Amino acid sequence: MSSSPAPRHHRPSTPGAGFFEAQPGSADPALLAQAAEQSAVALVRGARTSTDPEITERVIRLAEAEGLDSLAELWSQAAADTVAGCLWRLYLLRTWVYADPLRAAREFEAGRHRVPVARVVAGVAEPPGPAELQQMVDLVLRGIAERDFADVLFQAAAFAHVIASGRAVLEEDPVDTQHRVLVLAEQLERAGHAELTGHLH
Repeated sequence: MSSSPAPRHHRPSTPGAGFFEAQPGSADPALLAQAAEQSAVALVRGARTSTDPEITERVIRLAEAEGLDSLAELWSQAAADTVAGCLWRLYLLRTWVYADPLRAAREFEAGRHRVPVARVVAGVAEPPGPAELQQMVDLVLRGIAERDFADVLFQAAAFAHVIASGRAVLEEDPVDTQHRVLVLAEQLERAGHAELTGHLH
């Protein structure tokens, strides 16, 4: 008599929107989007009112702890003028800098003299090497817990503006890639203004 094959073990997948849609009686996409936005608002607004000193470090390293894929499932479909959409763009920016800090430093160096005001707002230490850029993006995320969220968004927008300018100078990327970074910068800047007027939710 043949024995039954041994059960195969699979790494459990992260339950994203597709998982919930497949379940009987699951929430519709609109409710999932609402839940994603509520979690983002709780993170941003809750971090600033917390007295736990570890909250700041946990906010900074959220992408590392949870994985960028998990954050993408949660927030990547959110509109740019929402808290969830802003958080996705901030963590995407940090992940990119940490993934290739040498390139980030090269592009920042190439663009910083073309947009001097943005360079100052970005707040990168001189000279802007790889370690300095990593420190800057950590400072941006630390600001979620320590500063006004509008200031965080403006600083990130300024940094992205410098990077976009640097990419245009170096011409190492296709024009559409350069344009995407510029769009990211403009989205973060508009979100910053929305936060100042109380329209970012």
